[in-house]
Amino acid sequence: MKLDKNYNYAFVFYDIQEKRVNKVFKICKKYLEHHQKSVFRGKISPSQILKLEKELKKVIDEKYDYVSFVLMVNEYNFFEHSLGECKEDELFI
Repeated sequence: MKLDKNYNYAFVFYDIQEKRVNKVFKICKKYLEHHQKSVFRGKISPSQILKLEKELKKVIDEKYDYVSFVLMVNEYNFFEHSLGECKEDELFI
């Protein structure tokens, strides 16, 4: 992922299969604050965003897991992207 702006705040949401969820939790906790069950948020530098994504890519299986990033410059400007496949039937449970 190439960042075209200096995003400095992020929300990370994930839906990870059970055998990998603790690894993803620990990686996210290194960079962001735990907010809810599978949601992290907080201030983060652009280089840390790239490191976080690189670490997550090593752990997740993109066929079964899903991680979504909402990157914000401030409360009015944000960018969203995802890793893995979003299963639409599981979004509205």
